[in-house]
Amino acid sequence: MKASETKFQPIIEGTKQYVVPLFQRPYSWEQKHWQVLWDDLVWLCENAEPKSHFIGSIVTMPTTSVPEGVPKYLLIDGQQRLTTIFILLTLLRDRAKSGGLDELAQEIEQTMIVNPFKKGLDYFKLLPTQVDREEFKMILDKGEPRTGSISNCYSFFDRQLKKGQVELAVLSKVIITRLSVVSIVLDPDDNPHLVFESLNAKGHPLTQADLIRNYFFMRIHASDQESVYREFWLPMQEALGENSTEFIRHFLMKNGSIVKQGDVYFTLKDKVGQDDALNYLKDIATFAVYYERLLFPDREPNVSISTALSRLQRLEITTAFPFLLNCYHDYSQGRLPAENLCNVLNYLENFIVRRFVCNLQSNQLNKIFSSLYAQAQLKAPGNLSEGVPLTLQGKGYPKDSEFYARLIDSRLYGGGDRRTKTRLILETFESSFQHKEQARFDNLSIEHVMPQTLTEWWQGHLGDEWQVDHELSLHTLGNLTLTGYNGELSNTDFPTKKKTLLQSHLDINNYFEAVNVWNREEIEKRSKTLANLALKIWPYFGDESTSKTNEVAQLIADNVTGKIPKTVRFLGQSFAVTSWRDVLEKTLNAIGEVEPDAFANLAQEYPRFISKEATSLRQCRSLSNGYFIEVHLSAKSIYRFSLQALESVGLSTEDWIVEAAN
Repeated sequence: MKASETKFQPIIEGTKQYVVPLFQRPYSWEQKHWQVLWDDLVWLCENAEPKSHFIGSIVTMPTTSVPEGVPKYLLIDGQQRLTTIFILLTLLRDRAKSGGLDELAQEIEQTMIVNPFKKGLDYFKLLPTQVDREEFKMILDKGEPRTGSISNCYSFFDRQLKKGQVELAVLSKVIITRLSVVSIVLDPDDNPHLVFESLNAKGHPLTQADLIRNYFFMRIHASDQESVYREFWLPMQEALGENSTEFIRHFLMKNGSIVKQGDVYFTLKDKVGQDDALNYLKDIATFAVYYERLLFPDREPNVSISTALSRLQRLEITTAFPFLLNCYHDYSQGRLPAENLCNVLNYLENFIVRRFVCNLQSNQLNKIFSSLYAQAQLKAPGNLSEGVPLTLQGKGYPKDSEFYARLIDSRLYGGGDRRTKTRLILETFESSFQHKEQARFDNLSIEHVMPQTLTEWWQGHLGDEWQVDHELSLHTLGNLTLTGYNGELSNTDFPTKKKTLLQSHLDINNYFEAVNVWNREEIEKRSKTLANLALKIWPYFGDESTSKTNEVAQLIADNVTGKIPKTVRFLGQSFAVTSWRDVLEKTLNAIGEVEPDAFANLAQEYPRFISKEATSLRQCRSLSNGYFIEVHLSAKSIYRFSLQALESVGLSTEDWIVEAAN
């Protein structure tokens, strides 16, 4: 057996063939696996430093081939990632060919995915199991995806490329020169079945933290290992548990570098190098105490800091942990007073809340926070609480006008972390009234005043446009509140809900005392009231000379009425339009193309706007994916629905720009 770390280039270049043995399972990677690989590739394309990225191991064994055949290797382990790489390279070839990049297309085909001068099965560098072979050959020969996991993989990466995040030539170079694997080549006499079974045996594989522990203790004298383990490693292991690997990753990133999850062990080896392993371990142990406070804010003795950390934890910004480790170290060393640390934590909350409401990309936060500490120190040496806001105001920090407008029309309530963040916002509104007896939030839940399922009473109450108003206003801020009577309220009529809400002893619900009807107009009115409150709770901390606080009364959605759209820019593409109906059609066509699965869910959420049946809509247009869309809508409704559609499928409003004229 021979093992070595290598790039993909020597594995796939040259005349050879990898054969997946029959005892292997068929290709089974799904979108969650493809997404991880794609995110890593995008990151590598955006970071020019020549550092490699480890993605696992590939185990092969040379096998006998006929005299005229190509050298063949049984692919014992790693077939999922290697097959995925071949599918992606095939797609890059096809995209290069259709884009007029003939030289790149030929290079990919002849050096990476086929043996150009061989015939029959020897032509293919990879032969999947018989179950997948025909589908794989179809894509390789014609670039025509069909139905199956391999075709789904091809289609997934095709959709990602359409977003225009990376260049074809850069991506192909990254794949063969920056992706790193451990190549294990077995001896011909080894039993591949036994090797495969041992590699896939049930049990707990070693984590990167386990590898790091072993690495350190191999470099510490045997007589000291027991005491060092008990004093430094064991407390960290007991405090952080399964979070140990992620802590070490964030520890390695605290000086501004980006470390991917699969690279923790190798990055640490490079960092420690020939240095004193014991001192490095002591440093890690020190920061592990800080990390424990970030994960478990209730273990922080300072009440104000603990409260601020708890709020940040609910906003789920672990990407800020490398930055916060530096802040906590300064606080621990007496360089950052507790009050200033609280200010820094509040700035982070302000920044995240505004970006969340405005639906700005969260995948940029990793870059923003990795360099924040160093940049803040440069902005205001020795005063982190001044340097942080000065730095963050130039990192996609929404101004008042945008924050206010999006608080009114944004689809705040939703799945995943959206519900958690929205609840924090509502709880903060309630706390801002500073009632002497603050409400306990433990037993409260988010309530839709206009319910998610409409009864006949609600349909009549809302009027002829009840379905449009319901779908556009349901999850917006004005229709959301807190209550402990969620089960009792359900979808009861508004007078009954109003009576119950006024009995809740929550200041946020006193608003309903003067309200007798609950429709789209009233929901928008309450949204504006709460938006004004939000401007006070999370005030703009940027340069006042560039702030647009004088424009807060202007709604972005309101401004579209009377304007004629000219262009829609979406995910790097530009579409000419002449009406708001064109805007809706182009936007939903683009969403359907890049996020087909999410589009199907979108149709279920907005049946009044999207349908498989043209007859269920008043006035419709057909989309390229077979759906129909309602176009008998106002400009304001189209604009608002487009924004909510982007939020629903997980796309950022930064990716969608409409240029219009009066």
